[in-house]
Amino acid sequence: MHIEGSIALVTGANRGLGRHFARQLLERGAAKVYAGSRRIDAVDLPGVEPVQLDITDPASVAAAAAKAADTTILVNNAGIATFANLLEGDGAAVRSEMETNFFGTLNMVRAFAPVLGANGGGAVLNILSVLSWRAFGVGNAYAAAKAASWSLTNGARLELAAQGTQVTGLHVGGIDTDMLAAVEAEKADPADIARAGLDGIEAGALEVLADRNAVALKAILNADPSVLYPELAS
Repeated sequence: MHIEGSIALVTGANRGLGRHFARQLLERGAAKVYAGSRRIDAVDLPGVEPVQLDITDPASVAAAAAKAADTTILVNNAGIATFANLLEGDGAAVRSEMETNFFGTLNMVRAFAPVLGANGGGAVLNILSVLSWRAFGVGNAYAAAKAASWSLTNGARLELAAQGTQVTGLHVGGIDTDMLAAVEAEKADPADIARAGLDGIEAGALEVLADRNAVALKAILNADPSVLYPELAS
């Protein structure tokens, strides 16, 4: 999939990783970049076309798909992190994680699948996480939602293959954005993560491991659970 001359839509493009995706798409020669955001007044990147978009609202998603009917690349970046755990965390927060990180992404894929098909197939990039593969005891609602989104990505890849749509999953650890501003941990530069994701689109990759944490964790996924969770080993 060539980015030069493409028409892309990035969800959550008003800040953080999404803004880096939008900027780099323009730098790589995309003919048009739609910047989806719940608050279009917060979209301040020159050269993009703001689109009102709440991925949890099917009507908003449908309106965006109608407005951006020339899209050939969809970057599903929008997401939330409530840091809620499953058992004692606020139930509404747990549901919100799934509504945004799983159902929101699904809403976008369902609405834009016919758009991409009509425009020759195109590509979808879903932003996933190392938490798709391992829970860490904090923010387990996010991990559960991202695991579901990983499965969504694999399923959508199969279902969209017949129309020639490429579906890529991008796995990454912590990213240095506002979402993790209060978290003390190793964080990747969002510019590097966006670059890896766009390189993956152009290479036709099914999966992108965007940082060393993703590479290390993927390498031991077939190990016994005691290797993944040494804190539980007796």
